[in-house]
Amino acid sequence: MITVDRKLAERKPDVMAYFRERAAETMSETRRRFGESQFKDRASHINKASTEAYRQVVEGVRAKSAAESWDSEEQLSALLMLNYANAVVMVETRNEVWPYDYMTFSRRIGELWQPFCKLCFEYPVSTVQPVIPPLFKDVKLALANEVEAYISELPISAAQHIELKAYYDKVWALVNSGEINLALDLHFQFDSTQFAVDFKSAFGSNEKGNTNRLLLVASIYRAFDKDSRCLLWVRAEEDQNNAYFRTLQRSGIWEAFCGDETYDQISHYSGFNLREWMRSNVDWLTDLDTSTAKHIVDSGLGRYVEW
Repeated sequence: MITVDRKLAERKPDVMAYFRERAAETMSETRRRFGESQFKDRASHINKASTEAYRQVVEGVRAKSAAESWDSEEQLSALLMLNYANAVVMVETRNEVWPYDYMTFSRRIGELWQPFCKLCFEYPVSTVQPVIPPLFKDVKLALANEVEAYISELPISAAQHIELKAYYDKVWALVNSGEINLALDLHFQFDSTQFAVDFKSAFGSNEKGNTNRLLLVASIYRAFDKDSRCLLWVRAEEDQNNAYFRTLQRSGIWEAFCGDETYDQISHYSGFNLREWMRSNVDWLTDLDTSTAKHIVDSGLGRYVEW
């Protein structure tokens, strides 16, 4: 069992050992329930059990930190360690029952990196505050009311007012052909400014649809609140990204950052130096078991664990 105290973040070997013991228990159960050919079912079962094991320990840290009044950095450091250690064990356990290929591993790393970074905003050191993203219907109503009020005040005839509003309604009819989800990965307020953030592990060659959506969402945010800011935070360095990243970077409505710039941004807004913490604690290829680390290197996937 893990000893939950203020020094938890300094005991990585103990935390790793705990999650590996829980994973071993799950693996035994998985072998009893599923055959060797049922690798998808086995992987799903393992992931669910790992998530539950992590949740239980996190609840313990939350309770202990509240009871003992840990400071913000002590609590966040402990939770980062739990998150990272559990992620390592999840990857190596899943790889044992269903070896990763390029697509599944790149997607999985993105799924793990985002919530790891978001912990800095869920348990911030700074005064950053969470914000609930607006609903598209509310934004649409506010913009429609604003434009209709403007049209009503134009020095034109009543017939022209009606005709102009009819054209405006036609535009909204096109937009209404599909509801737009304005929720991004992270929303917060800092120094009275509202921010919407999209995390991206890396940009691939099939990001056209996602890039167009991001451009649309940011345009709506800017139309609704000209002082709001949309930030794109990418894990990979810029030389690993492609034209879609550069399109967003040059758009004028997205502020796009990658690699070390991303960690500078996280540090600035959350008040926690995540990059420095990672330099002391995160080393995927060393922390993974030997067979998984070898599989990642031999498969040319090493760049995905360069956090």
